[in-house]
Amino acid sequence: MTATILVIHGPNLNMLGRREPHIYGTTTLADINTALQQRGAEADVQVICIQSNHEGELVDAIQRHGWDAQGIIINPGALTHYGLSLRDALAMLSTPIIEVHLSNVYQREAFRHTSVIAPIARGQITGLGWRGYLLALEWLLTELRDT
Repeated sequence: MTATILVIHGPNLNMLGRREPHIYGTTTLADINTALQQRGAEADVQVICIQSNHEGELVDAIQRHGWDAQGIIINPGALTHYGLSLRDALAMLSTPIIEVHLSNVYQREAFRHTSVIAPIARGQITGLGWRGYLLALEWLLTELRDT
């Protein structure tokens, strides 16, 4: 495989399928990762998926894998609003970053409307459920193909 896409899932996303299904749906994190990795394999791209409930572990993963990745998809979960060390780790990289949220954060509580990641991301996909991850991957695959 010639390229790598890093997918980062933040806190509580390991509970997808069980966690507030009326908001986040019934698709599990394993289902999402499988769909991303299958699509990546079809495009001859390695997709590395990482989830942690701890910001420092996510920073470590970005420092370990981010330099070699040709794109990053991130759903920072609650770290969206205050994860400054996560933001700083991502800002060190020159690769395109797409921020993804399962729910439409702008239709929810006001504190969810501010993202510390958005200013360093190429784009944001919000409110399209688990398929938002696939849309982000398709965009990155197109960017890879066009460069």
